[in-house]
Amino acid sequence: MADTVRKQMVAVEGATVRERLQAMDDSAVVTAFLGGEERAFSELVTRYQTRLLNFVYRTIGDREKAEDLVQEVFIRVYRHLHRFDRSKKFSSWVYTIASNLAKNELRNRSRNPLVLFQTVQKNFQDEDRPLQFEDTTSRPDDMYRKRHLREIVEETVAKLPEHHRNVFILRELEGKSYEEIAEITDCNLGTVKSRLNRARNSFAEIIAPYVD
Repeated sequence: MADTVRKQMVAVEGATVRERLQAMDDSAVVTAFLGGEERAFSELVTRYQTRLLNFVYRTIGDREKAEDLVQEVFIRVYRHLHRFDRSKKFSSWVYTIASNLAKNELRNRSRNPLVLFQTVQKNFQDEDRPLQFEDTTSRPDDMYRKRHLREIVEETVAKLPEHHRNVFILRELEGKSYEEIAEITDCNLGTVKSRLNRARNSFAEIIAPYVD
């Protein structure tokens, strides 16, 4: 009986800790972890694991390898979080780690990776972030056209230089600000905007005839 009660108390305590961590912002969770609360690290993993997996996968085009790289991201975060400058955004820092690992992976390849998209909007408006890649109002008879458009997009992205593809994904898919992209890619704002414009122009030129 006593053992059952203890288990229930532990379960309640664990739920309370999770709820408290979930209510914190990233900076507070990091502080909690550095203060000795190991469960805080699990909260960081929960918040960023899926997002980073999507980012790395879209960058390198290999899901299994992307899963390995994201695991490596969190290993590095765990080991080096005490060095993190808490005056900056944790999200930018963790995306920087992921971006660098993805770059290293691409450099070790002899082929260009494909970035998988479903659709691309014709006009790139900065007010709309991130891009919506699914049209929930589409009819079944649009499926063939969408598959064809996706093939065109994949071929286009595969031809983009790595640095153009990287900023494109961060801006259009991840919804990062120019400032965050500059920090993640270690580029100035002018370079980020220039690369984005070139990537967008390449898409617009090829995709325009296929988009209403």
